[in-house]
Amino acid sequence: MRTIELNKRQEQILQIVKDLGPITGEHIADKLNLTRATLRPDLAILTMAGYLEARPRVGYFYTGKTGAQLLTDKIKKIQVQEYQSIPVVVNENVSVYDAICTMFLEDVGTLFVVDEHSVIVGVLSRKDLLRASIGKQELTSIPVHIIMTRMPNITFCKKEDLLIDIAQILIEKQIDAIPVVKEAEKGYEVIGRITKTNITKLLVALANDEVL
Repeated sequence: MRTIELNKRQEQILQIVKDLGPITGEHIADKLNLTRATLRPDLAILTMAGYLEARPRVGYFYTGKTGAQLLTDKIKKIQVQEYQSIPVVVNENVSVYDAICTMFLEDVGTLFVVDEHSVIVGVLSRKDLLRASIGKQELTSIPVHIIMTRMPNITFCKKEDLLIDIAQILIEKQIDAIPVVKEAEKGYEVIGRITKTNITKLLVALANDEVL
């Protein structure tokens, strides 16, 4: 589905279906003094865009939804896996210093901490690393598992979850990123991440009419 600008003929078709639907394509064509073949592309566009629905032996009928409602319906169906990005992980035994270097080199705001089985055991935010840097501690000697947020206090999601639900969690919990996980033998394996940047990319895609 795209958010589209309807042309004059498509608007006429829409009004006919609103007034007379369900109505066949042949009857719509008769109303406009056109052939069924001429109308076929317009009917296909209106159907794919969600303005109309078609049923065999019944015809076309109006869905009753505005362009904004159709767009809302589409957004509510987008899954995490469509916009998730590659996660950046570190082992639980690396030093705070190394974690800070990784965060800067990878240009991310959140690191996911895993154990020797590649199972997530913690999350490191910029605030965690900044807090650990205040004072006179030797950052090369402090392992990240000392300062990370641990399970079960980690918010995570699955790739099949709805993106709009995860966006709401980001807002409510005031966090920058959520790990995307899948169940493994010894826990949860990190397979992706959803960040505020991912949500922004969706917003830009909607504005550029790139969400199908």
